[in-house]
Amino acid sequence: MTTETELKQEVREFYDQVGWKEVADGVYQNARYEDLRPVAHEYIQRCHQRVSRHLEPRGRYLLDAGSGPIQYPAYLEYSKGYDYRVCLDISITALQEARKRVGEHGLFVVGDIAHLPFKADAFDGAVSLHTIHHLPPTEHIPAYRDIHRVLKPERRAVLVNGWDNPPLVRLFNFPRLTYRKLRGQRKTRKQKWQKKLAENKGTHVRKSNAAWLEKELAPYMPVEIRVWRSLNVHALRFYIRKRLGGRFWLKILYRLEEIFPRFFGHYGAYPLVIIRKESD
Repeated sequence: MTTETELKQEVREFYDQVGWKEVADGVYQNARYEDLRPVAHEYIQRCHQRVSRHLEPRGRYLLDAGSGPIQYPAYLEYSKGYDYRVCLDISITALQEARKRVGEHGLFVVGDIAHLPFKADAFDGAVSLHTIHHLPPTEHIPAYRDIHRVLKPERRAVLVNGWDNPPLVRLFNFPRLTYRKLRGQRKTRKQKWQKKLAENKGTHVRKSNAAWLEKELAPYMPVEIRVWRSLNVHALRFYIRKRLGGRFWLKILYRLEEIFPRFFGHYGAYPLVIIRKESD
């Protein structure tokens, strides 16, 4: 049985050796988990920009917990009004790549998101993007609590993660999988698990759901769940096609997410989890 220490070592090795290696100019191997097609570009960019809405626009230090290489230009905007962006990551390769983008505006720390090496009340804001679900399950809530600990009073952190097979993903998956079956592309149970294990090898993804997270965090901090993006990459690539008016349908989807951010945050693929530190 893999221990928590061994699991983190595997995650570090995966991102050092594979995940944060460039496969093209400015594009990393890990980008295969994103839809980079032109038809989806505007929608993806607008989803990325949602993070900034819930951060203080200016401050001394912004913590980027699990920063990776800061692989998308929109990510740079989060710290635009801050003196320094403190990039913390378990992968030294990630931090080396992040330095190329952030330069002197950045401070770089090799560390564990569940055990932050910072004093309390140190940061004017914090972000964490697609990181906590790579931790052992027992460390998910401690990671949220540690990010909360290092925030200054009346400041917020914005965390993006994914839910475990949420209702909207199941809804959009049904026609997609039915189509594959009709086309004779149905995979056996063994093939599905082999593919899943291959995709998650080295990253050990463990996701939860909105009800569980709200219940677990409630004793420690105020939490609000809104939408970051409601469709996953599989659904985007299957349904959104240029010749079928893909940009138009994504504009409609984005508008619906804006009108009903809590609904899509709870039941869509990727939520914005916003935590706030209250004054003593």
